[in-house]
Amino acid sequence: MTPAPSTLPTPAPETDPYALAAPWADELNHDVEQWDARAEFPWEKWKVIQRSGLLAVPFETRYGGSAGTLTDTMRALEGLGHTCRDTGLGFSASTQIVSVGVPLQAFGSEELKSRFLRGIVTGDSITAHAITEPDNGSDALNISTTATRDGDDYVIDGGKMFITNAPIADLFLLYVRTGKPGPFGLSVFLVERDTPGLRVGDPLDKMGLRTSPLSEVTFTGLRVPAAHRIGQEGAGFLILDHVMKREILFSFSLTLGEMEHRLRRVLQYAKSRRQFGEPIGTFQGVAHKIADMKIAVETARKWLTDTGAKVETGQDAAIDIAATKTVVSEANTRTALDAVQIFGGQGYLTATGIERDVRNAVGGTIYSGTSEIQRNRIASLLGL
Repeated sequence: MTPAPSTLPTPAPETDPYALAAPWADELNHDVEQWDARAEFPWEKWKVIQRSGLLAVPFETRYGGSAGTLTDTMRALEGLGHTCRDTGLGFSASTQIVSVGVPLQAFGSEELKSRFLRGIVTGDSITAHAITEPDNGSDALNISTTATRDGDDYVIDGGKMFITNAPIADLFLLYVRTGKPGPFGLSVFLVERDTPGLRVGDPLDKMGLRTSPLSEVTFTGLRVPAAHRIGQEGAGFLILDHVMKREILFSFSLTLGEMEHRLRRVLQYAKSRRQFGEPIGTFQGVAHKIADMKIAVETARKWLTDTGAKVETGQDAAIDIAATKTVVSEANTRTALDAVQIFGGQGYLTATGIERDVRNAVGGTIYSGTSEIQRNRIASLLGL
């Protein structure tokens, strides 16, 4: 299941967001339609992601990383989104970075970091984080999966749903309840796939991001050493907040790159496609859609850049994160639908890839907290 260990250089963080992914465009974009139709994780393309060095950007050099900043990572993922038409693969790569590696580096013991982090940085160990539950969805404070202390171990029982990378993951970060429901009742544990009591379900078929595998994960008497806890008992909400900020910034930096590529493609088509003796871009109805796409791209860029800078400098960015997620995810869906309309019948065909953009974009308004949840959060933070 896991690819052979890779030997990676340690690239320096690049100021050009396209520098890491761009040289690999041909390999990353080979047979995208076929992989999507099969809903199959493209292991051969994962090896390209490994060779690119992108997975190493935010990690310390002593673990094989590039020591890049949060914004370095955002820019690298933006470049991947622009270069790679396999949006599911990009989503799995973003999850690989943020699900286990980021919280392990920030909160894990030196023993756990020494043992696991290098494999995460190279991509030889695939990772997933198990947060969402079948009955609780985005309500992380009321997670029902429990971990009960038993000597030097914890025993975990419960289940998680919609876990990205789970069918291929070697390492899981589990968010479970060790106390009463609420911000101080969560704890986080690092668990290896073959641990007795952990069961990974079959991959779930889905509308978009089809090359990024998804499944449920269940725990029955799962015994985990206390030494595998990330941070202190009860620190799970702090860790979750740290992770979710970065999950949103990273995954929607990918989205920004995808939107930029879509705009370029639509603009080129509008200049070359002729109807009634004129390029369709000369028609006001088409031109205004493209102008709105440009506004959407630059608005997304502004929110991501400003919010990333706030998070990087430790400022309060709670409203900014929620707004960024909402603005970018909804702009992605809207511009994908506009692209279909501009391409007309060609946009409706699977071979063009525009309809795949729509299917992939819809997920962005759902994962990492729905648009409705984000608006609730903003309203609450405004005192409503």
